[in-house]
Amino acid sequence: MRDFIEAKWREHIHLFQVLPSLFEGMEDLAGRLREVLGGGGKVLVFGNGGSAASAQHFASELVGRLVKGDAFHYPALALTTDSFLLTALANDYGYQEVFSRQIEVLGRRGDMALGITTSGRSPNVLKALEAAKDMGLVTVGLTGGDGLALKVDLELRVPSHDTPRIQEAHDFILHTVAAAVKLPS
Repeated sequence: MRDFIEAKWREHIHLFQVLPSLFEGMEDLAGRLREVLGGGGKVLVFGNGGSAASAQHFASELVGRLVKGDAFHYPALALTTDSFLLTALANDYGYQEVFSRQIEVLGRRGDMALGITTSGRSPNVLKALEAAKDMGLVTVGLTGGDGLALKVDLELRVPSHDTPRIQEAHDFILHTVAAAVKLPS
C-alpha cells in the first residue's frame, strides 16, 4: 500500500513540475476573464463527472469568496448544477445537448464559455463550445490527453493522459486563475 501511495504522489509531483509550461496560458485566461467580466459578461462553465465538480467549484470561487478579505465577486454559472434541467434536456434532446442548449439560451456575445474535459473528447462539451463559438462567446477549453478535437480561442492542455492527475492540475489552474482575476488591478 505504501508503495502505491508513494507512486501516486510521485506522479502528482512530476506533473506539477511541468505545469510551468501552462503559466502563459493561465495568464492569458486570467486576462480574458478580466476583459469578459469587466465588460459586463459572465462565465458559463461546464464538464462531466469530476470536471463538473471543478466547474461548480470555479463558479463558486468567482461568485463567492476565494480567500478571506476577497472583495471582488463576478457572475459565473456552472451549467452542471440543475438536475431537473439536465435530465429534461437529456431526455428531450439527448445527452450531447445538455450544455449546448443552456449556452444557446443563457449565453450572450461577450460572455465566456469554459468547457472542462480531461480527454478533450467529451461530445457534450465539444458541442457546447461549438455553439458558444457560433454565438460569439469567448471559448476556452481546459483539457488533458490529446487536447480538444475542435478549435477554441484558448486551450489549456495538461500534458497527461491520467485522469486523476489531470483533474488535480485543473483544480490548481482554476484556483490560481480565480485568485489572479480577483487581484486588484
